[in-house]
Amino acid sequence: MNKAQLEAVPVVNRLQFLLTFADYFAAIFLICDLSVVLCSVIARSIFNSPVEWADDMARGLMVASAFFGASSAIARGENPGVVFFVDRLPKTFRNLCTSISACLVTCISGYISFHALNMALMTTGQTTGSGLPLQFTFYPMGLGALLMTLFSAEIFICLGAKRVFGAVFLILTLGGFYILCNSFVPNLVPSPAVLMGLGFVIALCGGLPIGFTLALCALIFNWTEGSIPGVIFAQQMARGIDNFVLLAIPFFILVGYLMQANGMSIRLIELLQRLVGQIRGGLNVVMVAAMVLFSGISGSKMADVAAVGSVLIPAAKRSKQNPGSAVALLAASAVMAETIPPCINLIILGFVANLSIGGLFAAGIVPAALMAAALIGISIYFGSPIPSENAFDLESNNGVTESESVIKHRMWFGGLVSFGLIAMIFIGFKSGFATATEVSAFAALYALVVGGLVFKELNFKEAVHSFIQASSRAGLVLFIVATAQSLAFVLTLQQIPHALGDLLIRLSAEHGVWMFLMLSIFILIVMGSVLEGAAALIIFGPLLIPVAIKLGIAPLHFGVVLVISMGIGLFAPPLGLGLYGACLVGGVPIEQTVRPIIGYLGLLFVCLLIIAFIPSLSLALPHWLGY
Repeated sequence: MNKAQLEAVPVVNRLQFLLTFADYFAAIFLICDLSVVLCSVIARSIFNSPVEWADDMARGLMVASAFFGASSAIARGENPGVVFFVDRLPKTFRNLCTSISACLVTCISGYISFHALNMALMTTGQTTGSGLPLQFTFYPMGLGALLMTLFSAEIFICLGAKRVFGAVFLILTLGGFYILCNSFVPNLVPSPAVLMGLGFVIALCGGLPIGFTLALCALIFNWTEGSIPGVIFAQQMARGIDNFVLLAIPFFILVGYLMQANGMSIRLIELLQRLVGQIRGGLNVVMVAAMVLFSGISGSKMADVAAVGSVLIPAAKRSKQNPGSAVALLAASAVMAETIPPCINLIILGFVANLSIGGLFAAGIVPAALMAAALIGISIYFGSPIPSENAFDLESNNGVTESESVIKHRMWFGGLVSFGLIAMIFIGFKSGFATATEVSAFAALYALVVGGLVFKELNFKEAVHSFIQASSRAGLVLFIVATAQSLAFVLTLQQIPHALGDLLIRLSAEHGVWMFLMLSIFILIVMGSVLEGAAALIIFGPLLIPVAIKLGIAPLHFGVVLVISMGIGLFAPPLGLGLYGACLVGGVPIEQTVRPIIGYLGLLFVCLLIIAFIPSLSLALPHWLGY
């Protein structure tokens, strides 16, 4: 369930102590993970003594932090799901959808927990390549899923006996009807693939959170086909996130939250305001430029949206600007920033499609610059001549009056220190000194040191809170990655990727490569609007990129096209989950953003077509850098 569905349902209360337990253990696992990676890099680079077990330990800790963090997200109703259709139903049907969703989340969580713990027992005595016990990956996964089960069951029970029994009765009735039909008229029963498709559409339109929708589709195949043990489902989920590369996701998300807590965010925005804030359309120009800079530090687009929007949307309201237009530009800027390193979706695509992450980062810079220039140009052209005097009252000094010289010194010093983080990320990638994961770990350490020792705005309590927030947000993303992997495994068993790939090749042979590019863009825009971005890339990235290579399309160029297409879908009305998040940050109803966001997305779509059909825009920089 998500916040829009909870309505008057009480949040977890009797299990508050378990929520605190989940929060702190998720944060502790993330802290330990960060420490392991940092110590490993230092031991290897300075003392020339690699720690053989570090990678296995780090991956196990990530799985643990992800599932404990995901359980906290369930307790708070933060799981993303499509609520557009449910919100327009009469109250009776809306309550029924909410009840069924809560029941399914509870059942799926319990299924994951049971088989993860069973997998832990089955692997007792087995070890990883470095000699660590293999079951230590599955026990935390099972315990985290058990907490998910308890939290979702608490929410489900709080709906009331009538709604609980109604949802259980309906689900059992549908299950019983399938069993009867399969027993007596099997020829009339749809195939598992058709049932998966129906389940996906119904669950998605019914508001079931994205991660659980993907898990439900995989489980429908498991239950109807009958030959795949439940432990394989749990194993595939663990396999989906048990990779060292994906550790960059929680670390870069952590960097984003630390930036908000340690004063970097406000200092960067202050600097941008001084540099470009007084030109025509200055407030909008600052917003786009801020998203460019923040995306070069934090890989999480929603963390960037929250950091920039929480400061600049109130400024837009003070300057009498239409808040709906401001939120629409914020969302469009997030689309633009999808290919600015170190974007999480580029990391995920590189992982699932076996592409160079450094190459993808380099390939995304010029396309992002093109889209940023387009947004800045239109902001200046349609912007007001001079922002109002109080628009940039950022209130960063807590009401204390400061001299102009002190403000300038703090602004430039803070800006330069913040730019040091950007320099560290880019130099780390280019030099080859560290991997994407290791660079992200040092970026988090840098943010901690700067906030605690340089700016002196990050105390112990705020640091812990940042780790809790990061582990919960990373848990959401990684849980979706895990369930998407389980669905991708099932789709592969049914040879659906192979069949779709053959179809696309035939269409391209008949109509040209341009047809394949346009179909790929359309698929990713549509799926990006109904799925969270990571899920769309995990399912369709490995499917489309091999076809692109066969057709002679450079994979780095095509990967950038896919990520931008997904980003447009993610923030497109009426289903785009990213747009709902931006509206939540800005405190603006989505209806106020529809008209302006369509204009901005139309501009970005034109940029996407230019990028798609002029490959040198994506490939020149990675070729120059040696990728």
